[in-house]
Amino acid sequence: MSNSDATTQDYELSAVPAAARRGFWTMLSVMLGFTFFSASMWAGGTLGEGLTLIRFAVVVLLGNLVLGIYAALLALIASRTGLSTHLLSRYAFGVRGSWLASGLLGGTQVGWFGVGVVMFALPVQAATGANIYLLIGVAGVLMTATAYLGFKALAVLSFIAVPAIFVLGNLSVGMAVNSAGGLDALAAIQPENSLTLAVALTACIGSFISGATLTPDFVRFAKTPAIGVGTTLIAFFLGNSLMFTFGAVGALVYSEADISQVLFAQGLIIPAIIVLGLNIWTTNDNALYASSLGFSNITRWPKHWIVLVNGTIGTLAALWLYNNFVGWLGFLSSALPPIGAILLADFFILARGRYAALDAARLKDVNWTAIIAWAIGFGAANVLPGIPPINAIVAALVVYVGASYALGQVATRRATV
Repeated sequence: MSNSDATTQDYELSAVPAAARRGFWTMLSVMLGFTFFSASMWAGGTLGEGLTLIRFAVVVLLGNLVLGIYAALLALIASRTGLSTHLLSRYAFGVRGSWLASGLLGGTQVGWFGVGVVMFALPVQAATGANIYLLIGVAGVLMTATAYLGFKALAVLSFIAVPAIFVLGNLSVGMAVNSAGGLDALAAIQPENSLTLAVALTACIGSFISGATLTPDFVRFAKTPAIGVGTTLIAFFLGNSLMFTFGAVGALVYSEADISQVLFAQGLIIPAIIVLGLNIWTTNDNALYASSLGFSNITRWPKHWIVLVNGTIGTLAALWLYNNFVGWLGFLSSALPPIGAILLADFFILARGRYAALDAARLKDVNWTAIIAWAIGFGAANVLPGIPPINAIVAALVVYVGASYALGQVATRRATV
């Protein structure tokens, strides 16, 4: 295979070869393009309306530290193996058992795509008065078209969008602080309806736990594990924290969680449309790309055809998904963390950090231990007191490892993978 072929393929059903691996700046651009998401600014705005500035800082730093560590461990596996989340799931869940992980992860990313399409269309509709359904349709088609082109298109879009949203976000924060009368005045603002720490952390972690679980889909292209882990930590801890901050400061000052409305109130209408549009576009392309890898694992169809199907579904369901955004975050924070926990436990504990090549590994059809551990993790998130995503991760990991040892599966796993 030539180098040009290697850089235009997406390797949805195989490991990424050395010739197609990317360096630090390309990977950082892609990962920041993934985490620089307007929905995170919206979630940050929601927290800003319910927390003081100090409590907000604690919640965001703690929540994104959890996300960063979780994503970085998955990034280490991906950069070592060159495999996507869905192909890694075959080792832990079995070949057909991995369909559970792929279906959940792929489906939630189609949902994020739909939410993003509406977030792209609404500011344009507010500024121009154009028909919202037409704008959603056009946005969905354009985003689907670039996702069809694959990883190379994601990198190009991210190189443009990441600096733009960084500049606009900081400009907006500076204007909001001035409007509030300075940092001391901003810190003194008290929310009308306070959020509990558990609710706030759930919103912070749940807002991007799906993205963190899908980290391998992108980091598998990293040239070295150091590049994969480093760029992931920067993107999730620093990048996502910035997005929450951009949203929260505006919400504190203007009592408006929607970042586009904050920017409009600041007179930044044209920059808001252009920069937020690019920002949403990059993350939506990432979401559609990742969802298509998942359904490719299930169907064995080429990724580019599944991109078209998923883009159509996400566009048609966009308004419904947008209107049920809060409930969507609750589901994400319960259903997805157990998948990542099982992948981490399987690789680092059961397999001792070594997997055989995918085409040489003797994999189960369905690993029911992993399926049951996922179900218990999901239940723990919804039943136990505390922070649902953390409950889900701990419960799934403990049950999977404990059951694997109790059933005598560990020696077999180490011999076959």
